[in-house]
Amino acid sequence: MNKKIFSGVQPTGNLHLGNYLGAIKNFVKLNNDDKNDCIFCVVDLHAITIKQDPKELRNHIRETVATFIACGINPEKSIIFNQSTVPAHSEATWLLSCVARMGWLNRMTQFKEKAGKDKEKASIGLYSYPILMAADILLYDATHVPVGEDQKQHLELCRDIAQKFNNDYGVDDFLKVPEPLIQKEFSRIMSLKDGTKKMSKSELSDLSRINLTDDKDLIINKIKKAKTDPLPLPSSVDELNERPEAKNLLGMYSSLTNSTLDKSVNEFEGKNFSEFKEKLSQVLVEKINPISQEIKKLINDRGFLDKILLHGHQKANKIASGKVKKMQEIIGF
Repeated sequence: MNKKIFSGVQPTGNLHLGNYLGAIKNFVKLNNDDKNDCIFCVVDLHAITIKQDPKELRNHIRETVATFIACGINPEKSIIFNQSTVPAHSEATWLLSCVARMGWLNRMTQFKEKAGKDKEKASIGLYSYPILMAADILLYDATHVPVGEDQKQHLELCRDIAQKFNNDYGVDDFLKVPEPLIQKEFSRIMSLKDGTKKMSKSELSDLSRINLTDDKDLIINKIKKAKTDPLPLPSSVDELNERPEAKNLLGMYSSLTNSTLDKSVNEFEGKNFSEFKEKLSQVLVEKINPISQEIKKLINDRGFLDKILLHGHQKANKIASGKVKKMQEIIGF
């Protein structure tokens, strides 16, 4: 029996190397495995927990789809759609909100991080969005969900909600309890300007990240200017614990070359950063430049992207609307 895989990416625009190595590269691997049935969702309902410009949001949805395809996800094999076009996501979120407990949500550490010091001004959507995430997963009977360490807690909440719904209504295994697929290595790519901070679009300096739309010259320049320390590259992985920038750049290289951190450390032991950066730039250009060119080409073909979203919507809507209808019947509607 095939694994049913569900995962989503927010349409924030201009996805970067951290998104690719931390998630999309793994999506491509899952998509290429014939033992998997994959659904990749552009989670635009999640995006509006923070105010969005409507025109930009529409463009970012298409750009995310273009990025999926440019990176190697096959829309003929996997379902690609945007969340807001399937009403069952919002409907199931309300039904599951009546099952989830306040105490569970209060324990979610990511809300505390995103809301900052003034939690009173945060939207209710930001607080309750882990329930929407649970609905996303449970509507499709997903058996496995690729998640980073920062989303692991939300998947545990999803499992708790599924089990409570099944117990409350006496319907064993109606909502499937999903298993995490945790990428242990290179799931967190850090900023090029600070190896202790996650690579992010929200960081002001564009030099802090490699965007998937960057061209060859921009990639080389950003790596050249990436922060390092004055020492030669280390002889052991353990030494990297005190050298965050070195660890980050070697991690990028290892992931891009499908190698291990140990092998990369052995390859560059004792060498200076200028020599290593030249090699890293070469590998990045070989991998990212074709993706960048394909994204730009696809973005100019709105009709093609909209057609993929429409086909994905039709497939996803059929599955999700059927599941939410059964949920309503179980509840008594």
